[in-house]
Amino acid sequence: MTKSTYPMACVLITGFTPFDGETINPSWQAVQKLDDHIIMKHRVCAIELSCEFNTSIAQLHQAIEAHNPAIVLCVGQAGGRSEISIERIAINIDDARIKDNAGKQPIDTPIAKNGPDAYFSNLPIKRMLSALHESDIPAAISNTAGTYVCNHVMYGLLHYINENYTKMKGGFIHIPYLPSQAVHHNGAPSMSEEVVINALKVMIAEALSNERDVKIAAGTTH
Repeated sequence: MTKSTYPMACVLITGFTPFDGETINPSWQAVQKLDDHIIMKHRVCAIELSCEFNTSIAQLHQAIEAHNPAIVLCVGQAGGRSEISIERIAINIDDARIKDNAGKQPIDTPIAKNGPDAYFSNLPIKRMLSALHESDIPAAISNTAGTYVCNHVMYGLLHYINENYTKMKGGFIHIPYLPSQAVHHNGAPSMSEEVVINALKVMIAEALSNERDVKIAAGTTH
């Protein structure tokens, strides 16, 4: 696809391929259902990223250049979490507990050698949180995107925006297992695809509607 394919403004949303022995990834299962939807006069373009350190950021950069989106929302699986996690921060480190899908396992490796230690999402994350709660969707602000490919992509996204774009918004969302996955992980929480898709629509609309965030308490004590 090229920029001319989407004459109206675009929202780019990404999911990942399955990893760590899973046969599906709930992020792509949900994200692909939103492809070509219209939200707040913006067309949603969904792409699937490889769960690989060496290719995921390049794939994301290519999609940004192709679609010139107003907002980039990357979505990933966080098995074990029970709610929608709106990520606040990405740190400049890869420290992989497991190998990625290409067999790579970087340890204590900077994502950008000359980049800052961290980037904060420039999405209105607390407005997004409030909107989810008003829609009766469990959600929280997360202060760690991990040190695997999800954090890698979030940092790479925000670094790219900082270096190349001044008005583009971007951030990362973690979602729980789908029920079909959770049955294979004893005691693991899950969230239905329908709820996840609704949550993504709510967050996109809120991000498109608000330039500035609100100051409300959403921190943690641990």
